[in-house]
Amino acid sequence: MTDVSPDPEAARWNYHPGGVVQLNPLFSRPLDLRAVWRWYQGAWFQVTALTVPLVLAIVVWWAFLPALETMQAFQVGWMVQVWLANLLPQILVAGGLHWWLYSRKGQGKRKKFDARDLAFSNGTFTFRSQLWDNVWWTLGSAITVATVYQWGLFWMMANGYVPVISFTENPVWSVLWLFLIPAWSSFHYYWVHRLEHHPRLYARVHAVHHRNVNIGPWTGISNHWFENALYFSTYWIHLIVPSHPLHLMFHAMFQQISPVMSHSGFEKVIVGDAEAAKSGDFFHQLHHRYFECNYGTSELPFDRWFGTFHDGSFAATQRTRAHKKQMYSR
Repeated sequence: MTDVSPDPEAARWNYHPGGVVQLNPLFSRPLDLRAVWRWYQGAWFQVTALTVPLVLAIVVWWAFLPALETMQAFQVGWMVQVWLANLLPQILVAGGLHWWLYSRKGQGKRKKFDARDLAFSNGTFTFRSQLWDNVWWTLGSAITVATVYQWGLFWMMANGYVPVISFTENPVWSVLWLFLIPAWSSFHYYWVHRLEHHPRLYARVHAVHHRNVNIGPWTGISNHWFENALYFSTYWIHLIVPSHPLHLMFHAMFQQISPVMSHSGFEKVIVGDAEAAKSGDFFHQLHHRYFECNYGTSELPFDRWFGTFHDGSFAATQRTRAHKKQMYSR
């Protein structure tokens, strides 16, 4: 164990961050503006699951995405470009993280939450391999569903069926909407995720994702196609909220890339002795181990408000297990 703590919960992990999981201080009272600044500074001014998707979105929109006017009719050319704009960043980030953390083992098990390696020769997974199961459901299911949704939205934008804005004419709202998209995503994700934990949907749909108790980069959006249909329905906010194609591209990269990082299994990516990026999310790692907790994200404290928050402590584990036992005894 690489972290020493008197809390028995720490003994269950190869790496335990220490202390309790912190939620967005914007919703704490009394309001501590310095804490709020530190939270958002850490999220937006470092290499994180917010900034990596933003940079990718800008690059893809500027260098790769076809002009909106060309999307007025469904044609193979631009539709393939949109598919590749989703596919290639996913392979680059998920494949790159997997190579560094799991194939090359570039940082060993430093900052790795769960000591175990990914599963091989395990009949629970498609192809008996956790890696290839996750790759299959990510590229075959998630990227396909996400791309189909984007085809429809870009086509509607191009034909004036939804409100489209420009950064030059609406600079304040355009920038503000970029910062609000992750908050909307967090709101949407909590309620969709709670729905997926309904016993009928869990057994038939969400269990595909929860095969992964010990998670890796390719686990992020390794979901049943029906779950992906729900998960990526977050894009439909652009039907009513005035947006630029870059907003949709950032939304796409955020939905697809941030789970890669939050499911990496490592709190930080370390190169040499330097912490190069924030990656894994202990908040969500707890959900994969204990299931009936931390349905949302640390951005919006729905789990605290609805009594399903696991803060990483032994006491929280006891509460979660008691809650789960009560749920399944009904």
